[in-house]
Amino acid sequence: MSTRTAAPTRREQILKQAARLFAERGFHGVGVDEIGAAVGISGPGLYRHFAGKDAMLAELLVGISGRLLDGGRLRVREADGAAGVTGEGRDPAALLASLIDGHIDFALDDRPLITLHDRELDRLRDSDRKLVRQLQRQYVELWVTVVRELYPRVPEAQARGAVHAVFGLLNSTPHLGSYGGGLPGRAKTEALLRRLAHGAFAALGDEGAVGDEAERFRRP
Repeated sequence: MSTRTAAPTRREQILKQAARLFAERGFHGVGVDEIGAAVGISGPGLYRHFAGKDAMLAELLVGISGRLLDGGRLRVREADGAAGVTGEGRDPAALLASLIDGHIDFALDDRPLITLHDRELDRLRDSDRKLVRQLQRQYVELWVTVVRELYPRVPEAQARGAVHAVFGLLNSTPHLGSYGGGLPGRAKTEALLRRLAHGAFAALGDEGAVGDEAERFRRP
């Protein structure tokens, strides 16, 4: 399941180009006319879809947070439905793998939004910024629940830290091509991110060894 639609509407086309331009030049470095030209309409014509650049930015950042949460919830429902058919509990390993794949789709397909979030979140009005944070917290907690089903001995705070760490790893995609002339291809990048994410969570399953190793480095 991807976070993107197969046939984007004109409104979605505007948002996609706005995200690209904002990420490339910064929010204040892009004018309405440039966004309009990127989708083949006049700048003033954009106001039939959005009140202005601020509204575009809010819809981009609130929208992707909502889509990630909705996608995660759908994957949970699908896992619960499969468990209902078999009469057994859901498979947390398979569900976590599904969540990872969904976030990788986002990280590869929506790289400008990652850049935009990092640079421009503080430009949102307070109510929109709080909504983004609320949606993100719910998305994190959805993952934490699944991680703790898979690794029940791991404390909640540690599971939450692992989820944030994996998000940081997966959301590094805007930087992957900075020094090598671009991404090494979709399939290879996807496979790499998948291996790294699964490896990070797998480390939770060897809690004692991880703790011993950390203690070794703390000693003089």
